[in-house]
Amino acid sequence: MAFLEWLEYSAFADWVGTSAWGYPILLTSHSIGLAIIVGILFVLNMRLLGFFSDIPIVGLSSLLKLAWSGFLINLISGISLFISQATFFATHIAFLIKITAIILALVNAAFIQSLVRQQGQYWDSAGAIPGRAKVLALASLALWVTAIIAGRLIAYID
Repeated sequence: MAFLEWLEYSAFADWVGTSAWGYPILLTSHSIGLAIIVGILFVLNMRLLGFFSDIPIVGLSSLLKLAWSGFLINLISGISLFISQATFFATHIAFLIKITAIILALVNAAFIQSLVRQQGQYWDSAGAIPGRAKVLALASLALWVTAIIAGRLIAYID
């Protein structure tokens, strides 16, 4: 806990929490990063579930690099926001649920990305997506929705 207190009382945490620009810039960045990663993964997951069949899966796979850049934006902005209230967030149940869901969603996204790279072209030509890809897509949607809801609940529950 001493490390978290040290983070929370750092000059950077003070800037984030008290300046007119720190928190708004980081929160906006966090929202943009979220829109990038979740938006791209939402479309890919829906495609794997059989929606948007006019969009080739291989074409969506090229967007995964952009999705990972959205995650990088979220990682940087999220750590920065965390530092401003580290002791609060470290014990907040909604925050812990959010972080757990994000970690699981990222592992899931890596599995999906691997499958799409290996078999996406075949799925496009055959028109059939295997059940395991659909399960991963459903899990991805559930995990990201959980992370988003838990993230919003941080501001409203103790």
